[in-house]
Amino acid sequence: MNALAATNRNFKLASRLLGLDSKLQTSLLIPFREIKVECTIPKDDGTLASFVGFRVQHDNSRGPMKGGIRYHPEVDPDEVNALAQLMTWKTAVANLPYGGAKGGIGCNPSELSISELERLTRVFTQRIHDLIGIHTDVPAPDMGTNAQTMAWILDEYSKFHGHSPAVVTGKPIDLGGSLGRDAATGRGVLFATEALLNEYGKTISGQRFVIQGFGNVGSWAARLIHELGGKIVAVSDISGAIRNKNGLDIDGLMNHVNENRGVKGFHDSDAIDADSILVEDCDVLIPAALGGVISKENANEIKAKFIVEAANHPTDPDADEILKKKGVIILPDIYANSGGVTVSYFEWVQNIQGFMWDEERVNSELKRYMTRGLKDVKEMCKTHDCDLRMGAFTLGVNRVARATLLRGWEA
Repeated sequence: MNALAATNRNFKLASRLLGLDSKLQTSLLIPFREIKVECTIPKDDGTLASFVGFRVQHDNSRGPMKGGIRYHPEVDPDEVNALAQLMTWKTAVANLPYGGAKGGIGCNPSELSISELERLTRVFTQRIHDLIGIHTDVPAPDMGTNAQTMAWILDEYSKFHGHSPAVVTGKPIDLGGSLGRDAATGRGVLFATEALLNEYGKTISGQRFVIQGFGNVGSWAARLIHELGGKIVAVSDISGAIRNKNGLDIDGLMNHVNENRGVKGFHDSDAIDADSILVEDCDVLIPAALGGVISKENANEIKAKFIVEAANHPTDPDADEILKKKGVIILPDIYANSGGVTVSYFEWVQNIQGFMWDEERVNSELKRYMTRGLKDVKEMCKTHDCDLRMGAFTLGVNRVARATLLRGWEA
């Protein structure tokens, strides 16, 4: 089941639990605005190239819309739509004053030079500058984009609207980016895991963890869990998968990954089949790579007692059912990986105030938001007698529905 179908299914189940009127349901699903633009740029060799850019702005009932911009050869309008909708529920679960958006350009960033990427970003910004803004729609980095991309958008946007650091988040620190943003999603995963384990009288220390994906989120989560005494017994990335039943040396592994661009071949470990990483024996499984990796094919084999979804949509609905019967506790992506957007919100707040925080404050505020977030989700689970995924979805959908009703949606 693709991301759009799964998001729609979860939304419908949540709406049913909340008893939402069918007209209101339809109104909440339809995006506020879909933008499609042609971006034509001169390439370095003098030829012209044209790329299609998208921005889906899903909902603004709770505040400006928020979401990433991805540069990828297959930027599919359906997927962008699903991700924009998911951002609406995610920001509501985290209780941030935002709605959801998502965008992208259909291009292969690895085939473009730095100057071509800059020209493309600036043309895209020129096309959409009057439709984004500090109190309208605030983009952020996503697949294939980074802090430098945000710096170009900020500069191009400011030519039209004056200096506006709060128009994008995930910027370089020198241009008003927030301290702690780089580690934010991984640190959020740590705080979410800690809050969940506390519910069951456990701590991070002494638990055995398996992490699938060792990019920004997976590697930060591993580093922070390791610091608190958690035992990382297996990790994987695109180069392969490794394990050490007594716990991997994470500091050594980080150095190895920086030098060899992958976990493969790390000295103090055994190589294992990358596909078997999800069924390794552990207490907590953290999928932090791609969507759809836990399916009905492998769900029965999973040995973890807890799954913390650091990736977007890693568990298929079919697998959800199987795992629920097995008594596996799943902390859903919509809550578990919201650390990134939460610190993006802190960055936006700092920019608007023109007052920057130190890293300690960023991290303690993030912990407060993540801990309170799980409490709110658990309250909804009690009210509606449902699992954590439906608890999170009912929480998000309910907050957006209430805001929509209060604003007077039928007028």
